Formats: sequence, structure tokens, C-alpha cells
Amino acid sequence: MSAPSSLPGAPPGPGWLPRPRSPLARAVLPVVGGALLIALIFAATWGIAAWSSRGGAEPSDRLAPSMLKVGGVEAVADTIDDTGPILFPGLNTSSGERTLVLAHEGDDPQHGWHAYWAYPADADPSCGVTQVQETERFTDCRGRQLGVADLALPEGVCPLVDDGSTLYLDLTCGATTPTTA
Repeated sequence: MSAPSSLPGAPPGPGWLPRPRSPLARAVLPVVGGALLIALIFAATWGIAAWSSRGGAEPSDRLAPSMLKVGGVEAVADTIDDTGPILFPGLNTSSGERTLVLAHEGDDPQHGWHAYWAYPADADPSCGVTQVQETERFTDCRGRQLGVADLALPEGVCPLVDDGSTLYLDLTCGATTPTTA
């Protein structure tokens, strides 16, 4: 047997919440409640992110790999022979300054790999180049025709051949000159 709701200490019955009387209050209260809920969700998300990155957060290879697998050396060398150097746009930024150009010279697919930035060596990163289709030539922001050797040398990027068969771009190697694997 349950106690009637009019007795002191009894649980409130249905409809115990106050009801807004004006149409304005009935329209505004759900919106304010929803905004508060979204603010609480945002605060909880921010709090979790702040807690998980306490003490400094270091990038991991899982989130930002330091090695980019390009493919088999013979297939990539054949592609470059047929269509010219390969461009890798924006490996870690949305600007063109991190666009890489991968080139190959010589007949041995295990050797002769070079990486360059996709801007001229005598200009800054804002002067990006575009490749003349299926050639080893590039056009810079000033309209000049450039060869792949006229592009800027990357710091911290070098092509590596693993086991003589797979080509990688090492994005943290610290090289300041083209690297021959």
C-alpha cells in the first residue's frame, strides 16, 4: 500500500514540476536547457582532453607516422620514369610548404632517390611549383620553368629503401641534402 502524495515525506506525484505559464517561457526554457546541456558536454570533453594531455603530449607514430610507405622501388621508379617526379602534397600542413617532390635518377631502382620541397631553392615556401604534366619540369609562382634539381632541399626528410624492395619517405631523418639510399 502506498502513501497518498499529500502526506509529508511522500514522493511527489505526476505533474509535480512547475509548468511555465507564458508562451515565451515555454519557448525559451527548452532552448536554454539544450544550450546548458551542450555546454556541459563541451566542458566534459575539454576536461577529458586536458586531463589526457597533462604533462605534455608527444605525437606518436600511430597518429602522425614518421615514415610514409611509398611502395615497391621498381614500381615507383617506373612510374617516375613514365610520368616524372611524384608530388606528395601537404604531408603535415594545409599549406604548400610541406609538399614534397620525390625524384629518381639512374637505372638502379635501389639507388638514386631524392626528395625536394615543392618550391624553388631561391624562393620561400609561398612560391609553390606546379608540375608540367608527365615531365620532370616545374613552373614556379613567377612563371619560370625549373628542373627538379632547382627545387629546395628538405630538412628532416629523406627517401629510404628497406630490404632493397620497399621505398619509404622518412619525415624525421634530419637530412639536409638529397639522400641516396
